[in-house]
Amino acid sequence: MTTAPQAPKPAAPAAGGNRATMKKELPEHFKAYRHVWVFIEYEHGKIHPVSLELLGEGRKLADKLQVELAGVIIGEKADELAAAAQECFEYGADLCYRVYDPILAHYRNQSFTKAMTDVVNTYKPEIFLLGATTLGRDLAGSVATTLLTGLTADCTELAIDDERSLAATRPTFGGSLLCTIHTLNFRPQMATVRPRVFGLPDRQPGRTGRVIDHPLDMTEESIITKVLKFIPDRESNQCQLAFADIVVAGGLGLRSAENFHLVKNLAEVLGAEYGGSRPLVQKGWITADRQIGQTGKTIRPKVYIAAGISGAIQHRVGVEGADLIIAINTDPNAPIYDFAHVGLIADATQVLPALTEAFAKHLSVNRIAG
Repeated sequence: MTTAPQAPKPAAPAAGGNRATMKKELPEHFKAYRHVWVFIEYEHGKIHPVSLELLGEGRKLADKLQVELAGVIIGEKADELAAAAQECFEYGADLCYRVYDPILAHYRNQSFTKAMTDVVNTYKPEIFLLGATTLGRDLAGSVATTLLTGLTADCTELAIDDERSLAATRPTFGGSLLCTIHTLNFRPQMATVRPRVFGLPDRQPGRTGRVIDHPLDMTEESIITKVLKFIPDRESNQCQLAFADIVVAGGLGLRSAENFHLVKNLAEVLGAEYGGSRPLVQKGWITADRQIGQTGKTIRPKVYIAAGISGAIQHRVGVEGADLIIAINTDPNAPIYDFAHVGLIADATQVLPALTEAFAKHLSVNRIAG
């Protein structure tokens, strides 16, 4: 007796909806949504670097879709936002939507969500990107919930597929896998990206664009929260791992908390920041603000020295943007050697003191010669 072969089981639907239902021709109600937007995180006279990084990535997406790239700036004073808009133009934006009002002097979720959702509903972006900062994460969730659309958080890669869908890739299952998510049935397609995941685009001084003002239909009396005091970051004494040019980090290969001072010593000689992998935070060797990786800080230094770190995917996604990665590990099969530029198969507890001494002598000679 012969048995007919069974038909293969249908593939599981992709996150964000069943991909098979997405047609080449966009649904009619999607055609009103066009252009790529970036929320410009502007506080106390400065644009957060992640917003400029997203303008660079947004420029690529907009060019692929053959649409415009826009920034959305929210704040108190029109003239300050105009200067910020000019900076956005020089980093790739074609136009900026500006919402200004005295009640927008400080970030509050209720007022910023109202301003943002009004602008989105009026001008209908196809893609909307925000930085995964403390402010950006808070705002993105509220905006996506209010708009009833999808949001992919902490993305490490953004692309456009053949059907104009945003392919947003992020680590999942504790960072052991990378998952690409499509928001097929809703607009806008929203995503957040952590600082330093993408590089800063080249600035084009003098480049100009259009500014479109949008009023805020809201009063101070309708806002529940009030700002009592602003404490700037410079007073919090927190590390600045994400923006350091040189970073030295340690992992379990150091074998003990006492040996972590070897990392600190080298960082001090180099004028660098120091950090570590997730297991060191879990063991209490370092504080959470020093953690590097998918659930910690994403960094893009000029030089990254990883001592005793295995380099699993959770760590890789946080450091692979570095210009030069130097790995020190006794295990020749450690995953970090798959993406490091220079590898030393050696005991980090022996190599770190030698490097510290060598750099200290070199820098001392240069100071004397200078």
